[in-house]
Amino acid sequence: MGLTMGERNTVTKEIAARHRRATKKQKGIILDEFTALTGYNRSYASYLLNSHGKEVRVNSGVVIKADVRKKANRQRQKFYDEKVKRVLRQIWEMMGCICGKRLAPIIKELIAKLKEFKELAIDIKTEQKFLTISPATIDRLLKEYRKMHELKGRSHTKPGTLLKSQIPIRTFSQWDEQRPGFLEIDLVGHEGGDPSGEFIQSLDSVDICAGWVELDAVRNKAQK
Repeated sequence: MGLTMGERNTVTKEIAARHRRATKKQKGIILDEFTALTGYNRSYASYLLNSHGKEVRVNSGVVIKADVRKKANRQRQKFYDEKVKRVLRQIWEMMGCICGKRLAPIIKELIAKLKEFKELAIDIKTEQKFLTISPATIDRLLKEYRKMHELKGRSHTKPGTLLKSQIPIRTFSQWDEQRPGFLEIDLVGHEGGDPSGEFIQSLDSVDICAGWVELDAVRNKAQK
């Protein structure tokens, strides 16, 4: 069983200190020992021992000491930047918040038409990025905006323990979706996003077999 990465880092630190003080002949022996212990190839092992702990004097008061165990955090520049997100959100909202699979095939044509009628301001570099954008990327870039448009509790129907105890339970064998007369019934609220106070609700009744739908508007959820 080989060494863990943490153990290799510790070994590198200890052997690099010996390697710096050794003669040329001794360095060859230490390198053989280091490669056998860690499993690194000679080229990489030599780089580690020569670089680790190496001091570089920047000026009279500053000395930088190398530590090969620490990796620089490289942050790749985003291809689809904030400009792309801004334009994409604008187009997405114009199209009624459709999904990425429906938006991606038509987005090139949409941009051309919106530019033609001066409904969209976009530079050439940003426009070219939309030529290769995928449906998955569209959905990922719009994820935070989708949450802002999510509708919750539209039916406003909550189970009540008192009422539920008075309703006889139907078993699966009594429910026949292949025969007309079995309905799914629910209320849909038209509160415009503000569920406080009274507002019109639609009482929806759907026959599962026939697909027949009956709709009726009610003022509230009162029994009357």
